Amino acid sequence: MAKKNNGKQPKNEKGNKLDVYSKVAERQKETKMVRKIVLSIISILVLLLIVFGIVGYQYVTTSLQPLDASSEKEIPLEVPSGSTSTDISRILEEKKVIKSASVFNFYIKLNNETDFQAGYYLFSPSMTLDEIIRSLQAGGSPVAFDGTKILVQEGLTIDQVAKSVENSTDYTAEEFLEAVKEPSLLEDLKEKYPDLLTSALESKETRYALEGYLFPATYDFSEDKSLETVIGNMIEKTDEVMQKYYEPIKESGLSVHEVMTLASLVEREGITYDDRTKIASVFFNRLEVEMPLQSDISVLYALNEHKEMVTYKDLEVESPYNLYANTGFGPGPFNSPSEEAIKATLNPAETNYLYFLADTKTGKVYFSRTYAEHQELIDQYITENE
Repeated sequence: MAKKNNGKQPKNEKGNKLDVYSKVAERQKETKMVRKIVLSIISILVLLLIVFGIVGYQYVTTSLQPLDASSEKEIPLEVPSGSTSTDISRILEEKKVIKSASVFNFYIKLNNETDFQAGYYLFSPSMTLDEIIRSLQAGGSPVAFDGTKILVQEGLTIDQVAKSVENSTDYTAEEFLEAVKEPSLLEDLKEKYPDLLTSALESKETRYALEGYLFPATYDFSEDKSLETVIGNMIEKTDEVMQKYYEPIKESGLSVHEVMTLASLVEREGITYDDRTKIASVFFNRLEVEMPLQSDISVLYALNEHKEMVTYKDLEVESPYNLYANTGFGPGPFNSPSEEAIKATLNPAETNYLYFLADTKTGKVYFSRTYAEHQELIDQYITENE
């Protein structure tokens, strides 16, 4: 029986094969196109991730640094009672003390920093995150800075204290610096506080004889107070704090001036009490072998400027305060140390360390016995992060 054609043209074997090959080629072409599109999307996403990563890294890195390292501005602010770390971070950013509230909040949680105190504070955009944290832990003034309070923060130099006085009173910084050098005032204070100031006023080549002796605290001020009275109150506070340390200092064979000098370095070089006792031990170990103390704090004081990084050229500055170029204690303190720094200096850890290195990003301090070990730490924590 004959089959019906139904109007369709029959295909031969060759035609069927060509049709299959055509479809396969078309599918391969589509697959290649899809792959190209997917790879292009992935490449764009990877590129965006790299860009966002670089931008994010730069943002976080800059946020961990002082907002304005050269600023001498002091910003009053209040930390209300019951404020959380998030609240404090937000206040600091709003007042333009720090760059990023989120980075600051993450930093304090990463380092497990707690015990922040309510009160009124004077902060500067030039302060490091660690300096801000220490101030918040030390506590602020219970009264707003309305011209009746003067704040001396831990680690301030006399030049910086003068700025604080200028910002809080009608006196200028220049007037304060003139008063703090007045010979008759120095003699009166020495007579009143001989245990505290005798060795200080016997020291030679000091920039300010009272550097290191204006104790970190909040001081009452009124318009009828003279600068001599203000300075006298600061010295009185130092003597009050030092009463329990005079006998241990005498037993140590050191002078008060030597202790205050080392304490001023310990204040700025370390953050935690444990680190400070180890740093103190490094300085004592160096003194024992007649090795220069080699503190960047001394070089910055010699340069009389604030810098984030000390260069090799800076180390050549000619000054008795340059403790890279000179052995011993130097002329005297470099700032006003806290009681904790003084205590750490008088109770150094028992170590054989001669070197230490602070990671400015984490706040961790690494100690070593030899220069080779020290260089390895520099390569690991400084060079690799540059």
